[in-house]
Amino acid sequence: MSYLETTKNVYKDAAENPNIGLCCTTTPIWQLPGLDIPVRMQQMNYGCGSTVHPRDLVNNPKILYVGVGGGMELLQFAYFSRQANGVIGIDVVDEMLTASKQNFVEGEKLNPWFRSNFVDLRKGDALSLPVEDNSIDVAAQNCLFNIFKQEELKQALQEMYRVLKPRGRLVMSDPICDAHMPKALQEDERLRALCLSGSLPLWDYIKMITDVGFGTVEIRAKRPYRILDPKNYATDKLIYIESVEVCAIKDPMPVDGPCVFTGKTAIYFGGEDSFDDNKGHVLLPNQPLAVCDKTGGALAKLNREDIFISDSTWFYDGGGCC
Repeated sequence: MSYLETTKNVYKDAAENPNIGLCCTTTPIWQLPGLDIPVRMQQMNYGCGSTVHPRDLVNNPKILYVGVGGGMELLQFAYFSRQANGVIGIDVVDEMLTASKQNFVEGEKLNPWFRSNFVDLRKGDALSLPVEDNSIDVAAQNCLFNIFKQEELKQALQEMYRVLKPRGRLVMSDPICDAHMPKALQEDERLRALCLSGSLPLWDYIKMITDVGFGTVEIRAKRPYRILDPKNYATDKLIYIESVEVCAIKDPMPVDGPCVFTGKTAIYFGGEDSFDDNKGHVLLPNQPLAVCDKTGGALAKLNREDIFISDSTWFYDGGGCC
């Protein structure tokens, strides 16, 4: 049995028998006016963060969500869309699609504004999406892509890039791990299906995203997630896993490489009215400006005593330099 078949079986069971402890989301469930999430949807929230960000969801976007789970994030996306077939949900597991449909019936009872036809549920594979080229404004996945080995991950990212419109956004939440992951754990099919042993180091994860063509990457959050310990896993030391929330934008690739925002900020505190690096970045006195790592590095190399560059906060929420 391949690891992908193992994954299907794990989530077939999770669809038929909600498993509250299967994943552990590290962000609170959105509480929005008039949004009431059914209990079973919450129990089937098999993610490690959130991919629903209101600032992505303006101007009636066409939304794609891959790996539907119990439908919670589909309902949240529909809250902002509120149009027939405005949200496409794709899953390879029949039982998960069935459970999501059932949960939407309850969602209609609890939410007078919601209609099940707001969500277009389709059976499909992340490696070959049943979606047209350049047709999606916002694509998302939560704690799915880390299951894939690198060749499949590359293919899944290429598929997301293909279906997005120019300037479209890919919003993801996945576990990451900068510690060495023992080979025995990497090859454990069940641990990979449980979103643990497939975790990549953060910068390897980012490189996979930019290698398929995304010109801008925002690290929106990075949080503690899980511990793999020697008593319970095939490792001789503690392995610390974090979750990361990322937005990759289908921008043209800059000549000097992608813009990756990790929460760095530049502050100019000199005596002039402003500082202009002649590369499109103007710093006003004591007005913090979010900068990508590339720009932060270039400003730091100037060795100016009147420009401060902060460390990465691993939290970025827009308003940047590029």
